[in-house]
Amino acid sequence: MSMPKPRPMYTVDEYLALERASEERHEYLDGQIYAMADESGEHGDISANVAGSLVSQLKGTPCRARIKDTKVRSGPAPRSRQSTAGLYSYPDIVVICDEPEYHDAHTDVILNPTALVEVLSPSTEAFDRGEKFDRYQVWNPTLKDYVLVSQDRPHIDHYSRQADGSWSYRSHTGREASVVISSIQCTLKLADVYDRVVFPEE
Repeated sequence: MSMPKPRPMYTVDEYLALERASEERHEYLDGQIYAMADESGEHGDISANVAGSLVSQLKGTPCRARIKDTKVRSGPAPRSRQSTAGLYSYPDIVVICDEPEYHDAHTDVILNPTALVEVLSPSTEAFDRGEKFDRYQVWNPTLKDYVLVSQDRPHIDHYSRQADGSWSYRSHTGREASVVISSIQCTLKLADVYDRVVFPEE
């Protein structure tokens, strides 16, 4: 019986160099690189609906929304060129308030997100709810709201950081529901989030 081949380890610098030259997107976790799953039609529609709602509400405020190709660092600043610690992820939507802070001069890795939105997929939901959220809580002190949007039913889970550092949780179900994201003074109406999305039970 042959032993499985060990997976290669990449430094943060190696990952960023590869990613900046790649036409596909990959996330990075403690030395490992993971290709991102293809987007379903429902995922694309929901992401666009959420982004459109937030962008229109953020006009004239200190906050801005970015989508798809903005990475977020959730880990320590690399202390050497051999560093492998940290998570570099692509949230579906990143909201930044005030001036963006960047990992380096390439200005493609954000350090100070205020709100993050993930549209859940079967292949990524456990990671988005688990390890990824754990890293966000520890390494992104500017993060105030984490929003998880289902793509198989009209449902949103909303985590909000409190003044003492703890997190509150609220669940919102049904197209008549709304989610208030206080840190950016925005409201997501599920009727808007799921516009043109039809579920089998409907």
